[in-house]
Amino acid sequence: MNPISVSVRALCEFTAKQGDLDLRFTPSPTSAQGMEGHKWVRKQRQGSYEAEISLEGFYQDLLVRGRADGFAPTSKRLEEVKTYRGKLEGIRAHYRSLHWAQAKVYAHLLCQSRDFTDINVALVYFNIDTQKESVLSEFCSAADLKIHFETLCQRYIQWAQQQAQHRNARDTALQRLAFPMGKFRSGQRKMSVAVYRTAMLQDSGQVLLAQAPTGIGKTIGTLFPILKACADNHLDKVFYLTAKNTGHALAEQALSSINQQIGTSTAGRLRGLTLQAKEKSCEHPDKACHGDSCPLAKNFYDHLPSARYEISNTSEWGKEQIRSIAIRYQICPYYLTQELVKWADVVIGDYNYFYDRSAMLAAMTTSYQWKVGVLVDESHNLVDRARAMYSGELAQFDLVRAIKYASGTIKRNLNALNRAWNELNQEARQTYHILNDIPATWLKALNKAIVRIGEVNAENPMLPDNPILGFYLNALSFEELANQLGNYAFVVLTRSHSANSDRSYTRLNIQNVIPAPFLNERHETAHATVMFSGTLTPNHFYSDMLGFPEDWYWVDIPTPFKQEQLQVHVSHDISTKYKDRNASLAQLMHTISSQYISRPGNYLCFLSSFEYLNMVLGAFQEKYPEIPISQQYRSMSNQAKDDFIAGFSETSQQVGFVVLGGVFGEGVDLPGDRLIGVFIATLGLPQFNAVNEHMRLITETVFGKENAYNYTYLYPGLRKVVQAGGRLIRSEHDCGVIYLIDERYSNRELQQLLPPQWHPITLS
Repeated sequence: MNPISVSVRALCEFTAKQGDLDLRFTPSPTSAQGMEGHKWVRKQRQGSYEAEISLEGFYQDLLVRGRADGFAPTSKRLEEVKTYRGKLEGIRAHYRSLHWAQAKVYAHLLCQSRDFTDINVALVYFNIDTQKESVLSEFCSAADLKIHFETLCQRYIQWAQQQAQHRNARDTALQRLAFPMGKFRSGQRKMSVAVYRTAMLQDSGQVLLAQAPTGIGKTIGTLFPILKACADNHLDKVFYLTAKNTGHALAEQALSSINQQIGTSTAGRLRGLTLQAKEKSCEHPDKACHGDSCPLAKNFYDHLPSARYEISNTSEWGKEQIRSIAIRYQICPYYLTQELVKWADVVIGDYNYFYDRSAMLAAMTTSYQWKVGVLVDESHNLVDRARAMYSGELAQFDLVRAIKYASGTIKRNLNALNRAWNELNQEARQTYHILNDIPATWLKALNKAIVRIGEVNAENPMLPDNPILGFYLNALSFEELANQLGNYAFVVLTRSHSANSDRSYTRLNIQNVIPAPFLNERHETAHATVMFSGTLTPNHFYSDMLGFPEDWYWVDIPTPFKQEQLQVHVSHDISTKYKDRNASLAQLMHTISSQYISRPGNYLCFLSSFEYLNMVLGAFQEKYPEIPISQQYRSMSNQAKDDFIAGFSETSQQVGFVVLGGVFGEGVDLPGDRLIGVFIATLGLPQFNAVNEHMRLITETVFGKENAYNYTYLYPGLRKVVQAGGRLIRSEHDCGVIYLIDERYSNRELQQLLPPQWHPITLS
C-alpha cells in the first residue's frame, strides 16, 4: 500500500482535540489579520531565526508533513504562532490542546531531522489588537516528543487505513459503474459527456455552464459523470449545491440509485451527507452551544471518536442514522455532521455552504487541499443569492435598543455612533437615499464601538440573546463589507418607522450588484464546477455576473420533446404596464376564460404582484363565477403551499392565480393533466426605482451601456418568465399551451431570448 499522507494540522485536529464543544462567541482575527500577525512576530526575531520550515516524517505507512512557523537556533526554541483577540484566557480549552499538539509534532519532526536530543517548545500567542506576545513554553526531550508523535499517529493510522481502503473500494466501484437508469434519455448523454470531460481536465478552476430542459434528468445526468471522474481523475469529493431544500431530495434519490447499482455491502458504497440548517437539526434550541449549557456539547470531542468509528462502518449516512448515533453517544448531531464532511464522498447542501463569505465547504477545501467537483443545481438562482451573500444591513433601531442595555464605555461609544448616524440621516429626505460611500466619521465611530464591545465581551462573554452582542455581530459583518466596498456595490440609506413608536429610524444597506469578484475565488478553489439549469440564456450574462474564468465551457442541450406538444401564443394587443392595467383588464380576463372554456383543465396564471393578482382575481370571479379558481396569498405556510399544489390533481379543473417569481414559479412539478396551460401576464421586469437604477449605473460602468439595461431589467425578468413556463411539459406525454400576455412579447429581439422549444410563436 502506498504511504498515507496527512498534514500536521489534520492529524492533530483528528486526534488531539479534547473536552467540550464551545461555540460561545469570542472575537477572532480575520485570515488577513492572522497573516499580518505572523509577519509581525517574524520581524521581532533577529539573526539566524528560521521561518516557515518544511518538515515531514514517517510513522509506519503514515507520512506526516507540515510547515513550522519558526525556530530560533540560539535558544533552541521551536515556535508555533497563534493570533487572537481579547483575553488570552478566552481561548477555548479544546483549541489550546490542539495548539500544543501541533507544536509538539513540529518539535518532534525537527528533532528527528536535526538529531536534537531535546528542544524548547513554545506557543506564541499574539494579540493583534495590542500587538503583544504571550509565550507559553515547555522544555521537552526528543524521546518524550517521539512518544507524543507516535501516540497521535497510532490513533490516526487505523482510521486512515480504513479510509484509504474505502477510497480504493469506492474508486474501483465507480470505475465499474454503469449508468443507473440503464439507458440515457435524449440529450442526457450529451450533458453527461460534457460534465465528465470538464471534470477530467487537469487544470483546476474549470467551469461548465450547462443549459438543459426540464425532463431529461439533470440530477443523475450530472452526478453520474462527475462521480466517474472521481475515480478516473482522483477527485476527493463532490459537492451538490441547491437553492432550495427540494433539490436535496432529488440529489439524495440519485445518489441512492447509484449506491443500489454499486451493491449492498459497505465497501465501495458512496458516503452521501446532507447538510441541514442548524435550526432544523438542533436537539436543544433553548440552550447555548457549550458544555455548561447543552448536554450534547459536554465532552463532545471525547465522545466523537467512538461515534465517528460506528458511522464509518454503516452503509448509509442519512440524517436519521447520524442523529441516532449522535444521541447514543451524547453528542450534537449538527456538529457531528459537520465533522463527517471530512470523510464523505458526496456532500449535499445549500449554495451558502460553498459560496458565502464564511462558507464552510470552501474553507475546508482550502485547508485540507481537497480536489473537489462542484455541481450547482438551478444555477440561474445563484446571481440573486450571491448578491445577497455579499450584501449587508445595519439597523439604527438595533443600535438604539443596544444603547438601552449598555453602560459605561460601551454606552458612550454606542451613543457616539448614534450621533454620527443622526448626522447621516440629515441627508435622507426620501425613503431611499443612495450614498456614494459611507462617511469616514461614521465608520470611525462604528469601529470604536466594535473594538470596545469586543474587549468587554472577551473578558465577560455576553449571552446569545443580549441586544448588544446581536448588534455587535451584525456590525462586525457590516464593517467587513464596508472595507471592501469597491466598484461592485453601493450603499442605500432607507428610512422606516419603528413598530412600537412614531419615531423613524434608518437602515444602512450595502447592496452588492456584481458578485463576480467574490465567486471567482470559489471557482478557483474547486477543481471543476458545473452550473446547470433550464434557464441560462444569454450565457454571457451568467458568465459576467458569476465570475467565470476566461476559458469557461458551454453546452446547450436541445429539448427532447416534440414541437406539437407545446403551443405558445402572444396576446400582443394587451398591455400589462401599471398605467394600462384597468384599460386592459377585460381583454386579459377574456383571454383566460376563452382558453379555459375551449379546453377545461388546470391552469396557472402568473401576475407581477399581489396587488395586480387581487385586482384581476376580484374582477374574474365577478364576471366568471362558474370557473373554479385558487390563489396564492402573502406569507403562506408550508402546509398551505402544499395544499395549493395538491389541489392540482389529474381530475381537477381550475385556474390558479399566483405571483411571478414566487414559490410557485419554479421547482413545482405538475405533470400530465395536473397542468395543461400557463398564462404569464407580465414581462417580469424588476421595478423601476432609484435602487434598481443605481444598480443599472454600476452595471454600466463595468459591462457597458448596451448591457446595463438588459442585465438589470430584461434578463432577470425573462428568467422568471421562462421558469414559469417551464412548469409545463414535464415528460414526453405532456401537452399544453403558454400565453404570453403583453404587447412587448411581440418584439422579435425579445422572442429570440425565449427557449427554442417555445417557437414558433403565434400572435393572437
